[in-house]
Amino acid sequence: MRPLIVPVFLSVSLALAQKPAPLSEKASGILSDALNDNNPDTRKHAVQALGLVSLNGPYLSKLEAMLNDKDMEVSLGAITSLVDLKTKRTVPTLRKALEGDVPEVSFAAAKALWTMNEPAGRDALVSVLSGETKISSGFVTRQKRDALRMLQTPKTMFLFALKTGASMAPVPGLGAGVSSLQGILSDPGVSGRAATALLLSADKSPEVLEALREALGDDDWSVRAAAVHAIALRSDPSLKADLIPLLDDKKQAVRVRAAAGYLRLDTIRPPARKLSAAPAPKN
Repeated sequence: MRPLIVPVFLSVSLALAQKPAPLSEKASGILSDALNDNNPDTRKHAVQALGLVSLNGPYLSKLEAMLNDKDMEVSLGAITSLVDLKTKRTVPTLRKALEGDVPEVSFAAAKALWTMNEPAGRDALVSVLSGETKISSGFVTRQKRDALRMLQTPKTMFLFALKTGASMAPVPGLGAGVSSLQGILSDPGVSGRAATALLLSADKSPEVLEALREALGDDDWSVRAAAVHAIALRSDPSLKADLIPLLDDKKQAVRVRAAAGYLRLDTIRPPARKLSAAPAPKN
């Protein structure tokens, strides 16, 4: 009688079919399941975790898609992870998020583009600070600009933005103004535009300086205080005259910062001009 080899072959095939999948496939499955979970906290953890992955191919596309998540915290987490990539591929996606309907997400996208040295980010942040007085940034509609201007993003996000996006390199012997910054942000009446002025304090561009100067006359005291703080941190002695009117501001929080800022700038001497060498006498 011939031996039965068919059952043996079937048992071997079945064993191969039941072989555990590679761990990489298991890990990918965990992330995919989390990104599609009904619980927004689970999706948020997933987009935050994707910042640890070398995002090539499908992973990056999945993360970009999460910017459209119905939960704001998930979208914010996705933007933060996209910024970690430091790749120009994410710029179009962030620009699209900039024009979204959720102010907090639009602001986060603006901050992300700014940290990537994209002009669209700076233009949007200047629009936040200046309100309707700046209309040159045509990539965002007036309605979107109003939403950006009126946003009230949690202070923890601003503190993170200031910690990671603003380089505070003080002049030797002068402080970085951290206590002043915290004092402004800790006030319950602080506005989103005031925090934007603080975020822009490290940006030395003429456009930002113009917006900060305009903010010195803002009706919102927190915006004026933040503008004083930001101008003082520029450590440019030529700007001290801009702070003089604020020494009589009706709000004490503004007056004391204007006084301290003026003294700071008054201690800084402008760089000496280099004198050109005198021509040698002709024989």
